[in-house]
Amino acid sequence: MRGHTDWVGGIAHLPDGRRIITCSDDGSLRLWDLESGVQIGNDWRDDGKVGVRNISLSPNGKTVASGSRDGKVRLWGVGTKSVIARWTGHTGPVKSLCWSVDGGRVVSGSDDGTIRAWDVKSGDTVLGPIKTRHFRVSAVIYSPDTTMIATGGGYEDVLKIWDAKTGNRLLSTIKDVSQVWSLAWTSDQKKLIAGSYPSITIFDTATWQQIATLQGHTAFVNTLSLFQNDRLLASGSGDRTARLWNLDTNLPIGPPMQHEGPVHAAVISADGKLLVTGCDDKNAYVWDIHTTLLSIPDVNTPTSVPSQH
Repeated sequence: MRGHTDWVGGIAHLPDGRRIITCSDDGSLRLWDLESGVQIGNDWRDDGKVGVRNISLSPNGKTVASGSRDGKVRLWGVGTKSVIARWTGHTGPVKSLCWSVDGGRVVSGSDDGTIRAWDVKSGDTVLGPIKTRHFRVSAVIYSPDTTMIATGGGYEDVLKIWDAKTGNRLLSTIKDVSQVWSLAWTSDQKKLIAGSYPSITIFDTATWQQIATLQGHTAFVNTLSLFQNDRLLASGSGDRTARLWNLDTNLPIGPPMQHEGPVHAAVISADGKLLVTGCDDKNAYVWDIHTTLLSIPDVNTPTSVPSQH
């Protein structure tokens, strides 16, 4: 998918399974047809060429939240393809976003070292700003039941768990992992997965102890995507590859998917048949992973309702 003029940092699959939205440091969001790879309509833009670092789709699939270099969080209507809200408060680029499962809140993480939770209807900051003491907040994610928020960053206490109701209560600090760039939470809430340098670490959320390490990447793991059955993980890295992982065995599935530059986004489709990646070379790529997944018995059988991250 060619058209962006800077690196592609975020991807969202729409519920119809036929379209995706991408965002780029060129300041645009774009809608694409998955089958043809052709862009649908014009670029979505606001405030000129302010780079868009990441996007997150609401649980109902009607709204996209975006985080930008100017520190603003914007909401876009998928139907109107235009901005419907602008939230200000962060003083650094917004790198990570996550919706609550009920769609009522969005949590954002910024290079200013803070996280904020926003009320979607009012646009008010209802939690924070929480000073995480991360040098930068590279990843933020709600737990599936929205009672906790996990944050990842670097240089001090790189992985932290917060009470999502009050925000002022730190539940746990995990230090036995290097700088965290990406996070994923299994839908049963029993495992938290962190992408760092150069490995992926899985933690038991009952004890916050490390229970597995996935080895194979040779640079920072920038992005993680978990399929709804909690058995398949996709990752993208600065080593110019994307990988698939069998979480039953914690081993890679098939060879790495090679790119021309660092991979900033890798997102599995709802049916588990496609992986879309966003690359530093300004392109997005669609990979047919269905055949590869046939090597895992029943891997495409969901065991729970998918969680939106």
